[in-house]
This record gives sequence, structure tokens and C-alpha cells, in this order.
Amino acid sequence: MSMNPIGNLNKIFESRIRLGVMSILMVNEEVNFNDLKQMLEVTDGNLASHLNTLEENGYIKVHKGFIGRKTNTTYAITTAGEKAFKGHLAALENMIKFTR
Repeated sequence: MSMNPIGNLNKIFESRIRLGVMSILMVNEEVNFNDLKQMLEVTDGNLASHLNTLEENGYIKVHKGFIGRKTNTTYAITTAGEKAFKGHLAALENMIKFTR
């Protein structure tokens, strides 16, 4: 473990939107795009780019389906995503303890 208090923080979770997405997905099995957008109060494009980053890093998985004729895209956290996010939260806690 490094002595640098920010050394173990995950750069992917520096964005407040990605932090929000991960927090929501930690406590919900899956959430669709529109619900995420409403909860986080962000634009389509902004949310989509953050979701892409999380997906590219293997932290979330995307499921594209249909409800009737409407497309319904849902997101869920992966095992790797859960592990990485818990590691990031632990690093935040350590940083707070370290700087006290």
C-alpha cells in the first residue's frame, strides 16, 4: 500500500457521473438508461459517454432488449466493477483516515 493518500483511488471513478452510476448499480440489479438519466439529472449524450467508459473498462454490462416495440437498454454492474468500486471506496476511507 502506497503512502500517497490518493495512490489507490481509481481514476475511472473520478467523474461524479460515473461515481453516481456505480453507486446506483451497486444497490440495483439493473437500471435502464432513462432511469439513470433521471436519477443523475444528466443529458443523454453525457450519460452515454460515461456509460461507454464504464463498459469499456469491464465495470458494467449492457443489455439491449425491447419492451413492446420500444428499445430498452439496461445496465448492471459486473463482478469486476463491484470489486473495483469497493476498492475505490476503501481507498477513499483510507485517505480520510490518513489525512486526519
